[in-house]
Amino acid sequence: MLHMDAIDRKIIRELQRDARLTNQALADKVGLSPSPCLRRVRRLEQEGILAGYTALVDQEKYGLPINAFVNIRMESPAPKNIHAFEGAIQKIDEVIECYLMTGNRDYLLHVAVRDLKSYEALVRDKLSSIPGVSSLESSFAFGQVKRTHLLPMLLV
Repeated sequence: MLHMDAIDRKIIRELQRDARLTNQALADKVGLSPSPCLRRVRRLEQEGILAGYTALVDQEKYGLPINAFVNIRMESPAPKNIHAFEGAIQKIDEVIECYLMTGNRDYLLHVAVRDLKSYEALVRDKLSSIPGVSSLESSFAFGQVKRTHLLPMLLV
């Protein structure tokens, strides 16, 4: 882990809250003058801690109200199967997150789709056709209880 102090963590927290803050506003929030604040932000970017900036989009208003969580089990953990699966998943837009898991499933996918017909097409045409997939099990979210992009604050 790269070295970060409490001020770096405050900078990260404020940028997670609002990445459009001006450097002056950010500096004011974290108790620095603008020049040292900008140097810290640039260092955090160069070290890859700040990996990018993005807009948060309301998924339902965008037209993708259905969240499905798909447990994937592979036939075998052979490197060939894993590389093929992970490469295929990178190309499927509906998969917005993919995690390699422990336990009785190999991967957990978070999928966003317009409706159940779209989900069926995704499973039939894309997910089921990936070589090495042994089984998939779907769960659908009724609603969202919490969504945040703020990482927990760590004590230094």
